[in-house]
Amino acid sequence: MSKTISKKLFDSPLKTRVAKFQLGEVVKHRVFAFRGVIFDIDPVFNNTEEWWLSIPENVRPSKDQPFYHLFAENSETEYIAYVSEQNLLPDTSGEPLRHPQVAEVFERDDNGCYRPRNSVLN
Repeated sequence: MSKTISKKLFDSPLKTRVAKFQLGEVVKHRVFAFRGVIFDIDPVFNNTEEWWLSIPENVRPSKDQPFYHLFAENSETEYIAYVSEQNLLPDTSGEPLRHPQVAEVFERDDNGCYRPRNSVLN
């Protein structure tokens, strides 16, 4: 029996959020063709206003939700992505990620799951 660990996120003294996804989880974008592994979670939007305004208004997500930092990749390249929770889905392909920074932060276990390396834990 595996134990599920969720990361609690606090964005105010009165409101506790629980992230839907966790560190090391492989996810894919709901609309765009990319996937990645989560290496950090913000309880609410925590990027620049310029970045926020660069998203077309008709698809701009709410700021009041978890946002995830991903070691991301598509068919052409690897990069860092910052994605709202509403735009992510679990990636169940089981395919390993090729992003070069993944191996610096995570180790992949025999089940294909990514676990943080002890040296990078706070």
